[in-house]
Amino acid sequence: MKSIKTLVAVAALSMMSVGAFAQSISVTASTLDSAEAKIAAKAAEQGVNYKITSAMVNDHVHMTAQLDK
Repeated sequence: MKSIKTLVAVAALSMMSVGAFAQSISVTASTLDSAEAKIAAKAAEQGVNYKITSAMVNDHVHMTAQLDK
């Protein structure tokens, strides 16, 4: 019975998307470099890697990233 429960738990976890373990964040700044620095600082604070998913530049920079645990 214990092995069946373990098998079910492993199967359920393997079906979960990688996105379930990721967090999306966004920042605003005056330059691309400063926006990325803010994201890098948040990632370092949590001890995770990051991947920039979008950046928009108008009179300021709006950048989003995914933090991967």
